[in-house]
Amino acid sequence: MSLPDIQHKKTLERVLSKAGFGSRKEARSWIHARRVQVNGKIVENPDQWIDPLTDRILFDEKPLESKTRLYILLYKPKGYITSYKDPEGRPTVYDLLQDLHQFVSPVGRLDQDTSGLLILTNDTQLSEYLTNPAFHQPKTYLVKCASIVDEESISRLQNGIELEDGPTRPAQVKRLRDSETKSFLELSITEGRNRQVRRMIEAIGSRVLKLVRTEIGPLSINGLHIGQWRELSSDEVSMLKQESHGRGTQHLPSLRKRTGEARRDRQSTRKRRSPARKGTETV
Repeated sequence: MSLPDIQHKKTLERVLSKAGFGSRKEARSWIHARRVQVNGKIVENPDQWIDPLTDRILFDEKPLESKTRLYILLYKPKGYITSYKDPEGRPTVYDLLQDLHQFVSPVGRLDQDTSGLLILTNDTQLSEYLTNPAFHQPKTYLVKCASIVDEESISRLQNGIELEDGPTRPAQVKRLRDSETKSFLELSITEGRNRQVRRMIEAIGSRVLKLVRTEIGPLSINGLHIGQWRELSSDEVSMLKQESHGRGTQHLPSLRKRTGEARRDRQSTRKRRSPARKGTETV
C-alpha cells in the first residue's frame, strides 16, 4: 500500500532510529563514523533533513528496508518514560522489552504519569501513519478529573478548545460516571500534542488525576495486563494501514468492527510478561 503524498522529512538520526537500527544517540555516532549514505553520498551530519520514502539510505552498505518489520503493543505502566535511556535513572519502557532482540521505537509518546497503550515498531511508514495529524488517527483515553465536569465544559471539548499552541480539533467525549467530587470521562482525539489531554482538561478548569490510553485506531489494550506486551498480528497491522490510508485521503470513519479472523489471530498471539504488576486499570 502506498502512502498518501504528505511531508515525510525527518532528521537522518531519527530515520535510522525509527528504522530499528538503534537509539538516536547510537545513530548519531554511526553517522559521524561515516557509515551512512544518502543517495550515494556519505553524510556526516545527523541533523540533515531527508525523506525516508524517496531518498535511498544505506547503513553499512545495506538499505534500511533490510530489517524485519516488528510491531509491538505494550501496556505501559505509570512511572515509566518512553526514552531509550534516562540519565536520571528512571525506568523506561525498554526495561519491559529486555527479551526483545531487535530495536523498536515508540510511535508517539506517553508521559511518565500516563499509562496505557503504546505501539513500538521499526516500520517508519506505519509510524508516520499513526503520528502525522494529517491521518486523523483517533487515540482514546480514560480520564479521571479532579472535579465535576459540567455539560458546558464537555461541549467545549467536543467543539474544540483553545490552548496556548492553538485550538484543538473537536474531541469525542463521553461521560462515564460521576462521583460526589469527580468526573470520569472517555475522550478521543486525533492529534498528538505534548500533554494535550491534560492541557484540555486544565483549560476547562479541572485537572487530570489519572490518565490511561486505551485505544489507538482499531487497537485496544483489552486482554493485556499492566507492563505486558505482545506482537501485533498481520491482520492488525493491515487494519492499521488500511484505516490510516483512508483517513489520510478521505478521513473515513474508524474501523471499529474487527473480523472474527482478526480476533482469533490476536487471541493466539503469544503474550509476554514483564516484571511489572498485573491487572487492568480503571479510572
